Amino acid sequence: MAKTVVIVGALDTKGEEFAFVRELLRNRGLDTLVVDFGVLGDPTFSPDIGSAQVAAAGGGNLDELRTGGHKDEAMRVMAKGLAVVARRLYDEGRMAGILGMGGGGGTSIATTAMRALPVGLPKLMVTTVAGMDASGFIGSKDVTLMPSVVDVAGFNRISRRIYTNAAAAIAGMVAVEAIAADEKPVIVASMFGNTTKAVDHARELLEASGYEVLVFHATGSGGRAMESLIADGSIRASLDITTTELADEVCGGIESAGPERCFAASRAGIPAILVPGCVDMANFGSPPTVPDRYRDRNLYEWNPNVTILRTNVEENQRIGEMLAAAANAAMAPVAFLLPLGGVSMLDSVGREFWDPQADRACFEAIKANLRPGIPVIELAENINDAAFAEQAVTMLLTMLANTRAESGDMAASGRR
Repeated sequence: MAKTVVIVGALDTKGEEFAFVRELLRNRGLDTLVVDFGVLGDPTFSPDIGSAQVAAAGGGNLDELRTGGHKDEAMRVMAKGLAVVARRLYDEGRMAGILGMGGGGGTSIATTAMRALPVGLPKLMVTTVAGMDASGFIGSKDVTLMPSVVDVAGFNRISRRIYTNAAAAIAGMVAVEAIAADEKPVIVASMFGNTTKAVDHARELLEASGYEVLVFHATGSGGRAMESLIADGSIRASLDITTTELADEVCGGIESAGPERCFAASRAGIPAILVPGCVDMANFGSPPTVPDRYRDRNLYEWNPNVTILRTNVEENQRIGEMLAAAANAAMAPVAFLLPLGGVSMLDSVGREFWDPQADRACFEAIKANLRPGIPVIELAENINDAAFAEQAVTMLLTMLANTRAESGDMAASGRR
């Protein structure tokens, strides 16, 4: 059976371009399913799913959107509706990949739908805005952006080549099967340059115990991606060693993952180890980009494009409160592991960010705000010492074993 590529776009203004791509895909032996989200007029050719259906799925009415003067409302409705339609097609097994083309508005609508789809499904967006900050379009999903170079408007020597490349790209994506591998239970872990040694050691131990470990770089987008996967329900446990994104949230750094970072595991009901890893640092760009209010603070130039601020007592206290709040929401076993020898490579005796008083402010805030029953283990080691990673893995494996035992007891009780 041929695989189906879902093509999404505004067929009222870019119908000829989409018809061209559809024909290229069909010539490659692929099925296509075209979804129209144009609201300005009638489509150039008949789609498989029309814009009226998309509008209805978004809670709107196409006729009203066409007569109204609020483009923002039309975009909101069509984006919401397209996400619903795309997810339904995927759930019904009618989508092997998805392709969109457009300018800023079309990109916003199409990528909203792409973000509603699981990681791993091919998602390709040909767009005029690929050169700008694309984080809002990609979110925490694996959306591939292809610069259109010229506008997606008609045919010329550049656009024809780009459309052809796009068809070839999505065709190649859907044609290649993922490499088969043993299905192992999955654990996520968070890492930063200053906790690489700790996470690498923990990963090796967990893999030796039969788990697959997905490591996420805690740069804002990495934390969001990790928590998105947890929310999808396919993750067995979380080893959240590097919660540094909360420091960026508190200090206004460039690598925040939002104020609810660390809540996903609690809400998903999976075992979690929480560590205030790298909460000694908030990230900014090159030195001139550091806000004036931090110019007399302890700053470290990690590289020419990254300047790190050493967090102080007050900021660490706030971070500790946020970590405790996330743990308090847990519906499964959760525990804290605190490295008294420093929370990062730079936060160790004799290094640039060594500040036991600031670290202690975070640790004490965690303990003061936790609900009863959540374990807090303090170790003398630095976070990157082997003993610390080994203790974290031991605790997490014990949680997992206890969770399996409880599940088995409940199943046995149900059979009696």
